[in-house]
Amino acid sequence: MQQANKRRRIVVGMSGGVDSSVTALLLARQGFDVVGVFMKNWDETDESGVCTATQDFEDVRRVCDKIGIPYYAVNFEREYMDRVFAHFLAEYRRGRTPNPDVLCNREIKFKELLQRALAIGGETLATGHYARVAKAPDGCRLLRGADGDKDQSYFLHTIGQDALARAMFPLGEMTKAQVRDIARREGLPTATKKDSTGVCFIGERNFRAFLQQFLPAQPGEMRTSDGKLMGSHDGLMYYTIGQRHGLGIGGGQGTSGEPWFVVNKDLSTNTLYVAQGEHNPLLYADGLCASELTWIRPRDAAPGTSFACTVKCRYRQPDQAATVTVLDGGRLQVEFVRAQRAVTPGQSVVLYDGEECLGGAVIDRPLTEADLRATPSGALAR
Repeated sequence: MQQANKRRRIVVGMSGGVDSSVTALLLARQGFDVVGVFMKNWDETDESGVCTATQDFEDVRRVCDKIGIPYYAVNFEREYMDRVFAHFLAEYRRGRTPNPDVLCNREIKFKELLQRALAIGGETLATGHYARVAKAPDGCRLLRGADGDKDQSYFLHTIGQDALARAMFPLGEMTKAQVRDIARREGLPTATKKDSTGVCFIGERNFRAFLQQFLPAQPGEMRTSDGKLMGSHDGLMYYTIGQRHGLGIGGGQGTSGEPWFVVNKDLSTNTLYVAQGEHNPLLYADGLCASELTWIRPRDAAPGTSFACTVKCRYRQPDQAATVTVLDGGRLQVEFVRAQRAVTPGQSVVLYDGEECLGGAVIDRPLTEADLRATPSGALAR
């Protein structure tokens, strides 16, 4: 089997982390002709003056030398800026909270990097995602990763059939603990490296200071839903629905002594709305409307079609039972079986049928029970 695999070239997208390191190791051990490729998508130092991309590429070099595979770097800074970061900033200007990881997978990893992989003779692009791909008569199915705590199908729901047919996720059946064990046992330099967090490819940093470099702050009023002035905010872009910290409001300013939370943002008046109590009804939605719908597999879902499934409105959220109604123009209306907390415009709602990820859309706004009693098209039109 290893001899047969030797004829197949697989390109591994390598980030300098433990997941992609073990991905490359496993494929090399199986006898594939493995090539590691590091993507440079952002060129800037962090707060301590360190260029993390340089450090990450050095880790890729050390890992590939250890495994005994060739490697090189590609520069997608312009593509990332044009297709991911520009959208990221545009969403913040609209008062929304975007998820750049979803767009980065579609536009950079499984488009630009995949094209580069094919250009150098690769049959497949492998990554360290915790997800699985299964062949089906009507196309590839995207399945959850076996490790429920690390499943990343949420971030992959837009990549499409052509990319899925060329994708390989060797860690899909594994747990993170198993991956770490393999890295330690094999002596990989990234075995104990901390997992990356923060904005896709930009990493951990003071996010408020980072945004200020690109978007001018516009301070405004902070009010309750009944109009009581509670103070001022530093700019709507710095706040997200459900946020507790950084409001500058002590619990003693309310009637219950409970913490305050962001419940809404009005871009037209530059007003931040807050409410008291972790379980305040204003934090909860009975449904949502969403747009930019994508399906993993082609579906004959005409406007008006409804079906039951489970959904996630954010990464790591437990699945929630819901009824989804397909509308025209690539839109969805979702009605939850149980009201959901902090449904956030700009984030993705991703649909599941058991282990299979069906697709998803971008949340436009939460819906109340009154909205849901209206016609679906009417609810979305407002």
